[in-house]
Amino acid sequence: MNHEGHEGFTKGLEGTWDILQQIDLSAVRADSNDRAVHELVEAARQYQVHLVTVLPSQTMLARRLLGEASEVRLGGNVGFPSGGQTTAIKAAEARELIDLGCDELDMVINLAALLSRRLVDVREDIVAVVASAQGRPLKVILECHYLDEAQVRQACNLAIDAGARFVKTGTGWAPTGATLANVALIKAHVGDRIGIKAAGGIRDLGTLLQMRQLGASRFGLSLRSGRPILDALRAV
Repeated sequence: MNHEGHEGFTKGLEGTWDILQQIDLSAVRADSNDRAVHELVEAARQYQVHLVTVLPSQTMLARRLLGEASEVRLGGNVGFPSGGQTTAIKAAEARELIDLGCDELDMVINLAALLSRRLVDVREDIVAVVASAQGRPLKVILECHYLDEAQVRQACNLAIDAGARFVKTGTGWAPTGATLANVALIKAHVGDRIGIKAAGGIRDLGTLLQMRQLGASRFGLSLRSGRPILDALRAV
């Protein structure tokens, strides 16, 4: 990766370069048009974040804009945003996204099955996408807004058992997403057995840093809310 500007990033806040490499920048709103994807890729290069992620139909555009040799990675979204697709559709979507050049995948858990206590179905849903990811990192989106603490713990157990690399707090489409409380809850339960991605509603650098201290090691930021946070990182 081009490290130009790296020294400037790290002067004020210890580990700032590491923080940038934990950030996934997204344009996944329903109205994220092609211009938003262009702006996303430009911003990712400017701030040198780890990954960009877009809606599935814009994956080819994002891959082309990044270029095959880009060190900014490309993420794909499976079963987004409801998680209500059948397992066969999720598996096929995952395979297609890998074929289109995605380096990592985020999948939405089968929330209806989890809330209905069909835990075998939830696990098998994740297992199928893990297989289709062909060794790429898979993050399982729990959508914590709709879960109580016991359900969050159950979902984490299922993701770990199915072979996912991360659990993720939310899509950003629910009324709430990442909170200090749910990051702390997940970390207390999973320890080091799986990574934690905090996403949905992170609006300032202070919150991101607190979540990092609590145990999150990846952060999902929309392009809209991410710019002020990334500018704040630059300024310290």
